[in-house]
Amino acid sequence: MTRVLITGFAPFDGARVNPSWQAASLVAAEPPAGLTVTAAELPCVFGESVTVLYDTVRAADPELVVCLGQAGGRPGVTVERVAVNLDDARIPDNAGHRPVDEPVVPGGPAAYFSSLPVKACVAALRTAGVPAAVSHTAGTFVCNHVAYGLAHLIATELPHVRGGFVHVPWAPEQVTDGSAPALEPATVAHGLRALLVTAAATPAGQDLKVSEGATH
Repeated sequence: MTRVLITGFAPFDGARVNPSWQAASLVAAEPPAGLTVTAAELPCVFGESVTVLYDTVRAADPELVVCLGQAGGRPGVTVERVAVNLDDARIPDNAGHRPVDEPVVPGGPAAYFSSLPVKACVAALRTAGVPAAVSHTAGTFVCNHVAYGLAHLIATELPHVRGGFVHVPWAPEQVTDGSAPALEPATVAHGLRALLVTAAATPAGQDLKVSEGATH
């Protein structure tokens, strides 16, 4: 049994729900065969989110960590390839913090690549019938903050752990006028189960050799 930690965020920016936590909860409630899944909700707050993540990782002792966040406007589930050492908030977090041009980890590397097999994960999502793509930016808000924080923890303290960040679209209840793409959290959770199975089964350092690049 592979031990998995999956996280989502609390609602932010005035929203009532966050589909990342909705999906994470569903996956933990009904995990795929061969995996034991622990779910944790992270506060949408710079600094505190990484502190809670680190405490949860140490308590759960996972072999695989997948952190989820909301990316409103994206049409599918996007597996992040890179996290950058930069906090540059367009809006305040839930504690009113709005850092501008500050590092996530002072003195840390400029960026980290995900240790998930990102292309294989995207393929697994698509095979499960869920729209998906590789993303080359996790933004510069709390999602990227957590993505970088996780990667830094793995690189400096837990090299036996693999992990990365995945963005999910808005839930339908957040887009009642149909003006933007949305996916049911249950659909997202279905795809995430396939992603987790694939990530757990893919040897470290291996991935599909297919094009998932971008021109802009």
